[in-house]
Amino acid sequence: MPPKPVDAPPPSARERAYGWIAQAILSGTFSEGQFLDEVALAREVGTSRTPIREALHRLQAERFVDLVPRKGAQVRVVTVTEMRQIYQTRFVIEADALTKICARRLGAPPESHELVEGMERARRDQNWDELARLDQLYHASIVRHTGNAVMADIYDSLRPRQIRLAVKNLHSSPERLPLIEREHRELVAALDEHDGERGVGIIETHLREVPELVRAFSAG
Repeated sequence: MPPKPVDAPPPSARERAYGWIAQAILSGTFSEGQFLDEVALAREVGTSRTPIREALHRLQAERFVDLVPRKGAQVRVVTVTEMRQIYQTRFVIEADALTKICARRLGAPPESHELVEGMERARRDQNWDELARLDQLYHASIVRHTGNAVMADIYDSLRPRQIRLAVKNLHSSPERLPLIEREHRELVAALDEHDGERGVGIIETHLREVPELVRAFSAG
């Protein structure tokens, strides 16, 4: 008889706390600038305060919260300046990756088609959190496809802020989704056709400043 599959261990209290708080920030349950009460968080998650503190330290490292002396954890306010810097950094890394992939005629990452289809399903289900998660994986797959592990790690360090920006973008301008989906498919086509110049042009348009998002962060 084949061996029984080993069940994955249940998440630790710290992992449950991290996931719950991160999701609450992404969904807007906790607004930017809001201070988080450790006792209330422990009650909501069903843990002691120690896993909450550990989760908050991880969230600080990922720039979801700031730990303010004598006041506690505060949900970070993402400014327009930071938003622009994140998009500028992404463009530099992704444009370089696209150019190298096309020069080496590698084609699109094998998982890109599945990720595009997953994003489109999430859009139909109006599951913005899942769409943002898959969007980050899609772009990260392009960077990792170059084989430069250091560059991929640098890009992955942007993941929490990238997902948070994407969720806010989707809430502020959902009408742009058909355009975003078209650009995703066009980018895959450019990679498969080894057209680096076209790919860089698509990603430049894809990461352009969106007035609705600028207003959303200005208001925040």
